[in-house]
Amino acid sequence: AGWICLVTGAGGFLGQRIVRLLVEEKDLQEIRALDKVFSPELREEFSKLQSKIKLTILEGDILDEQCLKKACQDTSVIIHTASIIDVMDVVHRETIMNVNLKGTQLLLEACVQASVPIFIYTSTIEVAGPNSYREIIQNGHEDEHLESTWTASYPYSKKLAEKAVLAANGWALKNGGTLHTCALRPMYIYGEGSIFLYNQIYQALRNNGIIKQSSKFSIVNPVYVGNVAWAHILASRTLQDPKKAPRVGGQFYYISDDTPHQSYDNLNYSLSKEWGFSLDSRMSLPLFLEYWLAFLLEIVSFLLSPIYKYHPPFTRHTVTLLNSVFTFSYKKAQRDLGYEPLFSWEEGKQKTMEWIGSIVKEHKKSLKTKTH
Repeated sequence: AGWICLVTGAGGFLGQRIVRLLVEEKDLQEIRALDKVFSPELREEFSKLQSKIKLTILEGDILDEQCLKKACQDTSVIIHTASIIDVMDVVHRETIMNVNLKGTQLLLEACVQASVPIFIYTSTIEVAGPNSYREIIQNGHEDEHLESTWTASYPYSKKLAEKAVLAANGWALKNGGTLHTCALRPMYIYGEGSIFLYNQIYQALRNNGIIKQSSKFSIVNPVYVGNVAWAHILASRTLQDPKKAPRVGGQFYYISDDTPHQSYDNLNYSLSKEWGFSLDSRMSLPLFLEYWLAFLLEIVSFLLSPIYKYHPPFTRHTVTLLNSVFTFSYKKAQRDLGYEPLFSWEEGKQKTMEWIGSIVKEHKKSLKTKTH
């Protein structure tokens, strides 16, 4: 008998990668791809995958209980990647809390009612911190019990959602079975299709190829999108194994790979230098000054809030996030899930560089069109 996998956020940067890898899984009968919207290009790609496997596209909202009920019916595994990612804290707080936390809670409830035995949650490194740019975490691991203290909507909503998922491990299902859950905490994810990387490159193209520096003090270990998708596949396999599931259920795992430890700025540069990009060499403010300036801007934002919605260009949270030494080991995922990166740094780098090259070509083409 085949099994059915539901992927939420399947139209997103990571979700679509998980779908592409799932197609190759043994005995998989159907993939249900749920998202609010799918681009025409992705719809076409998914329809081509139909020759290999039954792939059902479900356009719907994570807050729509009827939609979730239908999506969960006869499902064996849920991979829940759907969330609003908002590092700059510009999306309305209630919207983020609804999608990231309430959406996860509703999906867990639907999971119990439909007796879905496996729930894998895509968490984030931000649930662990960093809480201070002065704090140094190198090769961090799961036993350190690190937890974000920020009240910013994104890390806060993800932290509470992850707690809800892990607390649901062991719940009784409607058919008398038991729910097994786990959470994966990827580092900053890069790769072709990354909206963060796209914005950096697009801004640099409008600035004569100069990449603005905002994180020169950070040391992080970013992870390639293909490797994060692969970790989800391995988590699904492990939780489907009755011998291994009890060990993994209720656990979280840091997901990194062999990308060199570096600053976010250096990552952007190493992925784009082949196309003539360079890093801004101008002097920047000392970190402590930038932090206190962010604090002042937050006060201004608060004072103006009754009459005007002012979004500061940076906050204490973003300054900390972008300028901390915060790296993590994937040893626990290696031990429990059998995780080894599917793509090397060189492969991930090459694929991302080629994608950046296509953005540069598009940009040049649009400039030519405008001048003619």
